[in-house]
Amino acid sequence: MTDKQPAEIAQVAAETGAKKVHRSWDRVLVSSFLAGAYISFGALVAITVSSGLDPATWGTLPTLFMGAAFTLGLVLVLVAGSDLATGNMLLVPLGAMQGRLSLRDVAKNLTLVLIGNLIGALLVAFFLAIQSGVIGHAGASGSAGLTFERLAGIAQAKAENESHWQVFLRGIGCNWLVCLAVWMSLATTSISGKILAIFFPIMAFVAMGFDHVVANMFFLPAAIFADVDGVTWGNTVLNWLFAGVGNLIGAVVFVGTSYWYLFLKDQPAREPAHGGEAPERA
Repeated sequence: MTDKQPAEIAQVAAETGAKKVHRSWDRVLVSSFLAGAYISFGALVAITVSSGLDPATWGTLPTLFMGAAFTLGLVLVLVAGSDLATGNMLLVPLGAMQGRLSLRDVAKNLTLVLIGNLIGALLVAFFLAIQSGVIGHAGASGSAGLTFERLAGIAQAKAENESHWQVFLRGIGCNWLVCLAVWMSLATTSISGKILAIFFPIMAFVAMGFDHVVANMFFLPAAIFADVDGVTWGNTVLNWLFAGVGNLIGAVVFVGTSYWYLFLKDQPAREPAHGGEAPERA
């Protein structure tokens, strides 16, 4: 089967978004829990491979290594199948733009998926990152100490150094790229093609320091659990709020609406899809 062209991708994306809504709430919650855990695995390995690299020697290369490793998260989401809020911010509103869904459907799905993503991220952060000792504590020696220092640097930058305006703008840039990765992954059915489509946009947003609300559901709580100075639940929730709004705009405005206008606007509206709980791929 040949790869899909952009106009065909738009049709598949709208159909995928419609299918995501017409499932029972418990399946959506389990699927989104998995996605939150998968993104957290990507974040954890990204911290691990980029820790201990002195910027005086390595310059900005640690962020490149981190970005390359973080792609694991979206590969797991899209290939294994689960619901990630930032991907659904593209696909589900696109289904609504084509007349398949209501705004209520969109709001309900995104709310439930964000809750599931948060539960998955918190579980990995607390048990598999901190309680397991993969990320150590202040003063720890060896690799655990290095991962603690790396986590602390990332979390303090997000919680204390970035203004709300900066987080919002970084959220837009992040999900513009994430949704392009999701969009391009729909062009092919091959595993290798999907991984290639995912790799460069995800590596780029991480390397540039953009803010992904679900990744931050891992980084910031993990820092709180590890007692990193200056990271509190108050500035964590504010970061999630501004990053999440930025992510939504990046998805809906710069990817969803743009491609709807280019390829779907002149297509006849369709009735909302019902039934058919196919495995989710974004």
